[in-house]
Amino acid sequence: MKLGNTRIDAGDLKFAMAYRDLLHDQGVCLQVGAEIDGKEVEVLRFDCFDHDPHYHYGPEKNNERLHLDTTTAGNPIGWTLNQLRSYLPQMIRRAGYDDLAARLDNYQQATLVANKLNEVEYAARNMAVTQRAIVIHNRGDEVFEVGNVKFGLEFRELKTDRGLAIHVLSDVAGREIEILAFDCFENNPHYHYGTRNKNIRLYWDTTTVPDTLAWTMGQFKSGNLPAMIQRAGYPGIVAEMDNELVMSTVAKEIGPRAAEIQAANAR
Repeated sequence: MKLGNTRIDAGDLKFAMAYRDLLHDQGVCLQVGAEIDGKEVEVLRFDCFDHDPHYHYGPEKNNERLHLDTTTAGNPIGWTLNQLRSYLPQMIRRAGYDDLAARLDNYQQATLVANKLNEVEYAARNMAVTQRAIVIHNRGDEVFEVGNVKFGLEFRELKTDRGLAIHVLSDVAGREIEILAFDCFENNPHYHYGTRNKNIRLYWDTTTVPDTLAWTMGQFKSGNLPAMIQRAGYPGIVAEMDNELVMSTVAKEIGPRAAEIQAANAR
């Protein structure tokens, strides 16, 4: 993969960064590059994504890809910088570039890399905050208030897709925000955790989930909403939720009304 546009030169090495917003994930891509035989080469790549963080040894050689366990590693950017500061020559050797790794044994080169990594960390962390892709939806045409959470329903007509959208809303610091969104679309149905902060998008497998609206209402009625809100990053909302009231209202009012809206727009 071509090196990112944000670059920090460190002698024989180039540190490059770009923010990647993919279909299923997003985050900072941090690359270690170098000029090998007159060609710019990607030696290591760290994809510090929200959902599936991972890294590559020698993307242009064997492309050995390893997944990161964020439960034990913590923040992917922080983990990546720790590895670069502690094991960069070893990682470059494993990627298959022994001559390049040997040049890092030079004290002057090693000192330059160590200093430049401070700049890399600042740039990567800033990119993670300022370039995050979020979405801002409407609140819905019909809104049901259920304790401290609200459910907004609307049928969305887009250029390339259409379907019922369910917005889960709540008040945070005195302002109403969307904390979850379920886009039960015809072509690319998906849902979002934390549209205003994490915006983790997951796409349904319509072979195993042929009725995405029924699946969504099933999560609410079975009591899974608190866990989903927790994952979206709002534990305070969970602490104040009346989940029994939510499950009852979804079964008696919200679910039937959602089905009516969907049926009225069927074609």
